[in-house]
Amino acid sequence: MGMGSDMYRQQILDHYKNPRNKGEMEDPTFSHTGENPSCGDTITMQVKLEDDDETIEFVAFTGDGCAISQASASMLSERLQGTTLSELEEMDTDDVTEMLGVDISPMRIKCAVLARQVAQDGAAIYEGDAEKAKTTTEADD
Repeated sequence: MGMGSDMYRQQILDHYKNPRNKGEMEDPTFSHTGENPSCGDTITMQVKLEDDDETIEFVAFTGDGCAISQASASMLSERLQGTTLSELEEMDTDDVTEMLGVDISPMRIKCAVLARQVAQDGAAIYEGDAEKAKTTTEADD
């Protein structure tokens, strides 16, 4: 791995040590919680939609976990602002690993995608397309 991957590792550490948008949001449009039992990660994503009920205005998160899960939640909270619920729904694992900028081992991929899955499930529940009390990565095998 070259210097580029070191830069991305530093970016992940920066988001882990100095998370963006971490904390409770007042009056989110929707909120959803998920966990990755294999690593002990827990994340709650809170989303505020603009008046059009489709565009994401702001995203906040709370939770605990490994550096990858927390950095991914922080980076995702920034990336989702200004996107639509449809764009969120279309995000896949490749989008998350590209956002992180490093190769994620198969054992850690659940850590990386937890925040995305929680946000997607929260949006599906909000839109009436799903009913889940909590998201878990164990169902995603």
